[in-house]
Order: sequence, then C-alpha cells, then structure tokens
Amino acid sequence: MSCCGISDDAFSRADLQNSARSLTWLELTSSTLHYRAVTEAHLANIVKVNLAADVFTYEIDQRALSRARMMDGKLILVSNMPDHTPAEIVARCKALADIERGFRVLKSEIEIAPAYHRLPNRIRARALICFLALVLYRLLRMRLKARDSQLSPERALEIARRIQFHPITLHQSQSASGLSAMTPQQKALFETVTLPEPSAKRL
Repeated sequence: MSCCGISDDAFSRADLQNSARSLTWLELTSSTLHYRAVTEAHLANIVKVNLAADVFTYEIDQRALSRARMMDGKLILVSNMPDHTPAEIVARCKALADIERGFRVLKSEIEIAPAYHRLPNRIRARALICFLALVLYRLLRMRLKARDSQLSPERALEIARRIQFHPITLHQSQSASGLSAMTPQQKALFETVTLPEPSAKRL
C-alpha cells in the first residue's frame, strides 16, 4: 500500500534511520556527560574515557591511581630556602596562611574598604586605625584560645557590641549618661579575656 507515491517500506526505512540517529545521539550524549563528570571531579588522569565508543566505556590507569593513593591527604611544599629546616619551612607556610587570614579580617570584620578619602594623610590614618584594630583582633583571639574558650573573635565582638553607652542632655543644660546593664554572658566574656568590665565612670 502506498500514499502519494511513497510505500510503507519507505516509511519503515525512514523510521529505522531516525531511530538509529536518535539512539546514536543519546549514546554519544551519555558518554559526553560521563566524561564531563569525570573531568569536573579531577579524575581524568585516572579514569580514561573512550569517547570514540558507541556507549560509555572507560579504563582505570593503575599507575595514576597508585600515585593518587600515595599522595592522598599530603601537601608538598617546594622551597628555595636550603638553609631552613623542614620544620621552619612548615612554620613559614603556616605563618603565611595566618597573614592571609588577617587580610580577610581586614576586608570583612574591620571593613578597611571602601575608603571614601582623597587626601593622602587621611588614607594613611585610616590604614593605621585598621592595622591597630587588626592587632587588637589578634590579641582577642590569642586570649580566647589561651583560656580554651569556645567563642570565636567574631562571636565575642558580637556579644560586646550589645553593651551601649548613652549620653543625654536634659533641658538643654543638664547632661547625664548611662551604661546598659551587662548580662552574665558579657561579664563572662570580660573575665575570659582578663579585661575590667566597662563602667560609665571610665567612659
């Protein structure tokens, strides 16, 4: 039977060809997706994906796998300081990480930027204030660590910020001031860092 001069066999052949194209496209797409997943997991040097295959196939590079297992959990430090011992080089590396942590604190907690200053003296003054704030931040962290406190410097500062000092003027002539009552948590914080509790007289 035919329609418009096209036989049923022609329809069957066309359907089979379209199905074959779709199947091949799906297989290649699946293989590509698997290869992308292997690459994103940084395992391409271990898992060798065969992109030329019709279906997803792979091989394991045993030599690369053995090397990865040997290096797993280890950090190699390459140095150009032959006069330093390995322990000194590791200490220098940890100190560098501490310096980078300090820069993060300057940008986040202390908010060194943005600086809305134009004159060089004011820019230097702001940098000095931020540096002194970083020194106090590190001192706070050292004291919390020395007392085995579970508080982080950020949490300690958040607790201390709740202490408020309010000066007021009555009848445009009389002045008065007051300090908010300290909570047990705030008192414990000052005791931990060995600092006297704030009072209105000191302020």
